[in-house]
Amino acid sequence: MSTPGMMANADNTSLPVGASLRGWLDRLQQSGRLSIVNPGTDLRFGVAAVANRLDGQSASLFLRPSEHPVAVISGLLSDRQWMAEAMGVEPSQVLARFEQACLEPLPWQEQNDAPCQQVVHREVNLLAQLPIPTHNEHDSGAYITAGLLITRNPRTGVQNVSIHRLQVSGPNRLGALLLPRHALAFFQETERDNEDLEVAVVVGCDPLTLMASQAIVPIDHDELEIAGALQGRPLPVAKCVTNRIRVPAEAEIVIEGRLLANAREEEGPFGEFPQYYGERAKRHVIEVDAVTHRRSPLFHTIVGGGLEHLLLGGIPREATMLAHLRRSFPCVRDVHLARGGVCRYHLYVQIDKRSEGEAKNVILGALGGHYDIKHVVVVDTDVDIHNPTEVEWAVATRFQAHRDLVLIHDSQGSKLDPSTCDGVGSKVGFDATVPLDAPPMRFKRIRVPGEAEVDLAAVSRPAGADWQQQLG
Repeated sequence: MSTPGMMANADNTSLPVGASLRGWLDRLQQSGRLSIVNPGTDLRFGVAAVANRLDGQSASLFLRPSEHPVAVISGLLSDRQWMAEAMGVEPSQVLARFEQACLEPLPWQEQNDAPCQQVVHREVNLLAQLPIPTHNEHDSGAYITAGLLITRNPRTGVQNVSIHRLQVSGPNRLGALLLPRHALAFFQETERDNEDLEVAVVVGCDPLTLMASQAIVPIDHDELEIAGALQGRPLPVAKCVTNRIRVPAEAEIVIEGRLLANAREEEGPFGEFPQYYGERAKRHVIEVDAVTHRRSPLFHTIVGGGLEHLLLGGIPREATMLAHLRRSFPCVRDVHLARGGVCRYHLYVQIDKRSEGEAKNVILGALGGHYDIKHVVVVDTDVDIHNPTEVEWAVATRFQAHRDLVLIHDSQGSKLDPSTCDGVGSKVGFDATVPLDAPPMRFKRIRVPGEAEVDLAAVSRPAGADWQQQLG
């Protein structure tokens, strides 16, 4: 029998329940967290509207959206607790487990008979073959939003996995926003030689591979190996039918193609994670050579700016940032990318402060840890960084701008932050820790003795209509 959060493998070993997409959907269904949406939901706005209404409550399974034979799923990882459950760990262990997988990756294992290649289309018509939604009001068209873009270092052959927005711009053509990360570095190398870069876009993979795709690791670290470590087994992969990319064998859909050298076409606008539109501009282009998929596949879509979008990127970043800070600052206890900062821009750091100035050094280290980080708040161990009200209280009562503010101008930030100038802007740190030489009672938090131990069910009950008569 498998343990909670685990499932039995074919050889009777236990894998986390998130190691299988369909197994994860079974788990959500069994616990009342999977909603079946009636056939006919419009792929233009309708799928996104329903998915957003259910976001964080249940995943959505859309049957025959716009009469398309392929079903759409959304909202697979819209809660931090769900991510822990998919990994087979307690919520408090998520960051440590993710970081362990990054440090101890498992090489993948290639196989010939792959479910993701049960059906092969060499004549490609993306909108006819796949139910690709349009999400937000001013999106420029249908977008693949949950596709894992897999590229290959042209020098070393090591793969990279990441998620990019992909606009359908023709029957076999996708516009791609490539931010300054590893996939773009690989492409720039091949483009210098006027060569295309082989790619694959994987749609509909297991939750743990989804999470692994967001790991922030050095170049030439294959995120599919991190996915294997999260699963506790070498990830089964298959070679694409038209190129050398290896893809998760148990995925639902694979789109094979090439990033075209010296080609740029108009892409956008598109509703992004900051909950604004990414502007229209000339972007990179993928030409699709083949589409392969399972029989009766599932098409996964992530609604831009929704909980799944925010958390999927946020929690792996937290794990990476925690490890990054602890290497230099043993005082760091925990980190949290707040939802109010779209799980990218606002970082809260909890420290066990031992010397003055330490919090400011932590702020500088955090701002250097990832260019997306815009505002950092450092607090003491008595502040719950997962409770935004507690963090705001610490800033309100422990922070003075003239001594506790760190301000850095003209630094690299997120190009998707509309307040920046093409990604260049200011960064701010708030030292909201208690001065070590403060008198004992000056920052003493109030507390009612015994409050936490009160059994409310034993000492109180809901008031009835006769509440006034009980006054005596």
